[in-house]
Formats: sequence, structure tokens, C-alpha cells
Amino acid sequence: MAVIGIYKQGGMMAADEAGKKIAFEKPDLAFLRKSHAVFDMHFHTRYTDGRDSVQAIAARARALGIGIAITDHNDIRGALEMDNYKDVPFIPGIEITSREGTHILVYFYTRQHLKKFYTKYIKPFLGRDIMSSTRLSMEEIIHCARLFPSVTIFPHPFCVAYTGICNINFDESRLGRLLESVDGVEVINAENIHRWNLRCARLGLHLEKAITGGSDGHSLYHMGKVVTYAACEKSGPAMLDAVKNGGVCVVGKEINLFRKVAASTAKLNVHAGAYPDRLGKNIRYSYRVIHVKSVLIRRQLQLSFYRRRSKMNPFF
Repeated sequence: MAVIGIYKQGGMMAADEAGKKIAFEKPDLAFLRKSHAVFDMHFHTRYTDGRDSVQAIAARARALGIGIAITDHNDIRGALEMDNYKDVPFIPGIEITSREGTHILVYFYTRQHLKKFYTKYIKPFLGRDIMSSTRLSMEEIIHCARLFPSVTIFPHPFCVAYTGICNINFDESRLGRLLESVDGVEVINAENIHRWNLRCARLGLHLEKAITGGSDGHSLYHMGKVVTYAACEKSGPAMLDAVKNGGVCVVGKEINLFRKVAASTAKLNVHAGAYPDRLGKNIRYSYRVIHVKSVLIRRQLQLSFYRRRSKMNPFF
């Protein structure tokens, strides 16, 4: 078990200051909800690439005794509908795809602010399909989100492709500015792979900014596999305040490979219109990765060659 946090199955444990926030293990929801607000901070509905209705999601969150953040891709219908279930703690949110193909989570304190943000700043710049990239740069999205009481989080900052912010599309200086401009990063994502989540967790601790965790769920089974919890009122606004103030902890584990494959297969059945856009981005990103690695290999070979020549001929 990889533990970077204060949470331990069945109780709390002391830990040093450098790593008291994050734990890679199955959440004990029954234990946590006794004295904490517990939220799955990243969940999708069937309005985009999720499998389930908002009604089913609300019922599952109610049964688990946790709060939920609806964060559909470039869409707010699920978040607005979820606000009808007043007995389930809820955070209205959205996961926006920037022009670069990279994702950012934006959480709002009220549905009104989410709706105004989306209507004025996101909807006019949507791609040809709801799952396509918007025409907004990452900087433009963050700037617009800052016009409202909101919390901005980079989800799965390290992941397989360009949807995480830590990718080669962003040079070091630009990446540094972007990481500085948001509130924080997602440190555990149940759909990510473990080695990437470990890098996300280290990044979250290194930045000393806000952290969150969520299932990135696309089916009811995923809900609660990763949660964010805090000793605060069990409401969306209180949880967002705790996130901003550094008062949360994250616990959870990745879903198994079979479940990942099943979730990915289900996604293939929706929004096929976005596939050409995604395919083009994947091809361009792959070429860029190959180019960067080729340059690095060539430089390493040149350096090795010069070192050997220098040993053989000191005057070379």
C-alpha cells in the first residue's frame, strides 16, 4: 500500500508535514462520513461520455452518503439538473477541453455562476462536437473562470496523453505560469494508472497548492473510488472553501484494468463526431513526442561521441 497521507483504514495516523494529505488505499466511506464532508470531485453523466442519468447518480451518492461534483466535458446540463436533488451535497462544475486538447476542472459555488460562465465564455467557443476541443487557450479559460467565485484544478496532470497539463505541448516556462495561475491539481484519479497518479501526488505536494481527488467516474461503479474529505460542513460551498484553504485530504485507488477497458469501450459509443478531431490531435501529439525524443537521443549520442573522442585525443 502506498500511503502519502494521514488516513488509515479504520482510523487516523500521525504523519510528517511533507506527506499528510494523500493516501493510496480503498476509502472507508462509513468511517470518513462520521466526522467529515466526503466528496467525489470528478464525475460524468450521460449528457457527455458517462453511462448514467443524473437521477441514478444522485441515488448512488445518497446511498454512499457522499457529496458529488458533476463535471461533464464542455457541458453543464448534468450539473444544472443535479441541483434539483437538494438532499445530496453537490458542487456544480465542468471539465473544459482547451484549444490545446488539455483538460481543466472549474468548480463553482452556485449553479447561477456556472450557467453564466458557460453561456458567456464557453458555449460560443465550443468545437463541432461537445467532446471536441474548445477554441479557447488554457490561459483564456483560466482568466474567464477567475471572473467568478470558482476553484480551478488541473485534473490528471500527468497521464498517458495530452489531456493532462504536464505534456510537451507546454514548454517549461508556460507550464510554470499555468500551474501558478490555478488553485491546484488533482492528485489521485481512479481512471489514471498508478505510476502517473504517484507523479500527480508528488506534484501536488511540491506545489503546495490546493489538492483534490475524484473517480473521474463514467459509471456508478466508479463513484467513491477516490474521494476528497474535510472536517467541514457537508455542503458544496464549504468543501470548496476547504479545498482553497488547504484543509482537505484525498484517499483512493485506481480502478482495475478490466474496469478501465470497459469504461473506455463505453465511451466509444458516444459522440463519434469528435473522433476526427481527437484522431488528428493524437497524431500530431505522437509526432511531437517522437520528434522530441529523437532530438534527445541525437544529443545524447553526440555527447557520448565527443566524450569518447576527448578521451582518445585530449586536444580534440
